[in-house]
Amino acid sequence: MRVLGIETSCDETGAAVYDTAGGLLGHALHSQVALHRPYGGVVPELASRDHVRHLVPLIQRVLRESATALADLDGIAFTEGPGLAGALLVGASVASALAYAIGRPAIGIHHLEGHLLSPLLSDPRPDFPFVALLVSGGHSQLFEVAGAGRYRLLGDTQDDAAGEAFDKTAKLLGLPYPGGPALARLAESGRAGAVGLPRPMLDSGDLDMSFSGLKTAALTLVRRLERDGELPAQAKADIAREFEAAVVDVLVGKSIAALAATGHTRLVVAGGVGANRTLRARLAAAVEPRGARVYFPELVFCTDNGAMIALAGAMRLAGARPGARTFGVRPRWALAELAVPAA
Repeated sequence: MRVLGIETSCDETGAAVYDTAGGLLGHALHSQVALHRPYGGVVPELASRDHVRHLVPLIQRVLRESATALADLDGIAFTEGPGLAGALLVGASVASALAYAIGRPAIGIHHLEGHLLSPLLSDPRPDFPFVALLVSGGHSQLFEVAGAGRYRLLGDTQDDAAGEAFDKTAKLLGLPYPGGPALARLAESGRAGAVGLPRPMLDSGDLDMSFSGLKTAALTLVRRLERDGELPAQAKADIAREFEAAVVDVLVGKSIAALAATGHTRLVVAGGVGANRTLRARLAAAVEPRGARVYFPELVFCTDNGAMIALAGAMRLAGARPGARTFGVRPRWALAELAVPAA
């Protein structure tokens, strides 16, 4: 089963070819960071236009690099949602047109399902079942994953997700877009214990999370440490380090609790925050005493990418070919709407 994957949900244009027998044969990604940086965030209309410019050349590139002709494809997978409506429509339009032209099925993939399955692109790849910590954009969730399409929500964010809190706090500190990686770099020069921030819901007794209050606490700290309207450089670094430590403490604590609650020994981390080096190190250290193992996607597959969409599409198409579908996208789409609960 050979599938072309297309990702255009937000500010990355991705294309990839995945084969169930040969693995990932080729992938290409175009980032819009430079395009949106002057605005301090993603401008939806600019994002859509940039996808139009880059998607077809990326598809041509991955087909060429993977030695794949359109006629060799068994299907085309695209991100159907959630995401920016205009951006999603670009990918859906191209995928549906190509699928119609070659007489193959087009299958819409849930963006978060792609992230959940992305560690399967790496070596070693985790076996099912496992616990997944999904920390992507506006989502901070814990799932029990028994197989493709077999998910059970264990814990969810009650307000801001970790990624949102990173970006908003980075902006508060005057850091450039994208804020999360910039804050993590600044945190490296911060002093441990120089300032204090709360660990929201760490001891709540459940697997839910909350990061809005942490962001507010960071704002209060900034205002307290400012001198004549300016935040000293060292104070800025100290806040960044403590903020990162607080987020990581919560994510690690909830992940370990999820392993304990399910009895599983495999933890998968997916999504952009999964690229954070402090989180990776802390989780690896935390699972070892439990005899468990943590799996991360390669850094290139932490952000949005076509490879995860191609993989998810291949897994779904290999199970059962979908029937006729109505063209459309789903800017708002809960993962629970497509998932069969884990046994």
